[in-house]
Amino acid sequence: MFDILLYLYDTYLFSEHFPAPEQLSRKLSAAGFEDDDIGAALNWLAALDTLTPGDAAEGVPPIRCYSDAEISRLATGGRGFLTFLEGSGLLTPQAREWVIDQAMALEDSEVSADRIKWIALLALWKLNGAGDVLWLEDLVRGGIEDSGDEAGGWHPTLH
Repeated sequence: MFDILLYLYDTYLFSEHFPAPEQLSRKLSAAGFEDDDIGAALNWLAALDTLTPGDAAEGVPPIRCYSDAEISRLATGGRGFLTFLEGSGLLTPQAREWVIDQAMALEDSEVSADRIKWIALLALWKLNGAGDVLWLEDLVRGGIEDSGDEAGGWHPTLH
C-alpha cells in the first residue's frame, strides 16, 4: 500500500486532486499494483481528505505524551521528526494526531521513521500544497537513500 501512496505522490504532486476513485483504481491496476493494496490505498486517501487547512485544534494539547503502545510501535526518529515539524510551525497538533493515527493503523509491528516521515509529508502536501513540501521531500527522500540499509530499510518501488 505504501508504494501506491508514493506513486500517487510522485504522479500527482502538482495536482490539486486525484482522479475519481474508480478511474484511479483502474490506473493503479494498469500500473501493476495488487487489488488489495489499491483498496487499502484508496481508503487511506479518503482518510487524508479529513485533514483540512486551518482546522482549530481544540482539545489537542500542543505537547504530546506518547502512550506505551505508541512508544513501542513508532520509531524514535519518526516521533522526533513530528516534534521537529510541529516546533517549526509546519504541523498543527491536529495534523500531528492524524499522522500518529495513520501510523498506528499500519500493520507493521514497528513503524519506521521513514514511513512516519512519508505520512507526515503526505499530510503536509494535503494541507499546504506542493510548493510548501518540496524542500521537505528532500529531507524525507534523503533519509531513505542515506540509510544504507538495503535489507532492513524500506525503499519505495519506482514505476
